[in-house]
Amino acid sequence: MYTKMIALAVGAGLLFAGAAQAQDFQPKTAGTVMLNVRATGVLPTGDDPITTLAGASTGLKADVSNDVMPTIGLTYFFTDNVAVEVIAGTTQHTIRAQGPGADIKVQKTWVLPPVVSLQYHFMPDQKVSPYVGAGVNYMLFYSEKDYNGFGLKVDDGFGYSLQAGVDVAVRDRWSVNADVKKIFFETDATDRFNGVKSKVTLNPWVVSGGFGYKF
Repeated sequence: MYTKMIALAVGAGLLFAGAAQAQDFQPKTAGTVMLNVRATGVLPTGDDPITTLAGASTGLKADVSNDVMPTIGLTYFFTDNVAVEVIAGTTQHTIRAQGPGADIKVQKTWVLPPVVSLQYHFMPDQKVSPYVGAGVNYMLFYSEKDYNGFGLKVDDGFGYSLQAGVDVAVRDRWSVNADVKKIFFETDATDRFNGVKSKVTLNPWVVSGGFGYKF
């Protein structure tokens, strides 16, 4: 559902892009600053076992829900091809303990996962310009709300990311952007009330679509 929503937003922009001629758009060049406003789905993929503090199995696994929120990305071009991007946004996720006959709501938490990526842009002077990137991120968990007698503490920490995307020029300084990141992040979650813990391997896909403007 999340990827379909983002694909529809990008598709609508591409309809406008089809009408633009080569001379109607501003290419990517050294010194360009690009602002992207996107709809972003954060889709965690982890499914880690929950154990006691001594390491014994509880038969449960940690599940973390998806979320979609707006995000902002700012890109600066050092050369026509090489750029650095910073993205910021915040999403809310529900952590559940799941197992045979069990599906227990543990916590809702907000996470702020800024990502800084070094990018290489192919064909920066063309209307359709794909790019790849790699970077680092920091996961900051805040405004937690516990449920069902749990007192969960999820540790903040660093991860790294890989990225692929494409900018499609629309007209003048405007463009349509589609972007996919894979973030690799593992942390610890400890229930200080019940004496259980879990490795939480989030490793989310971050799927985005939106519009960009070059300054």
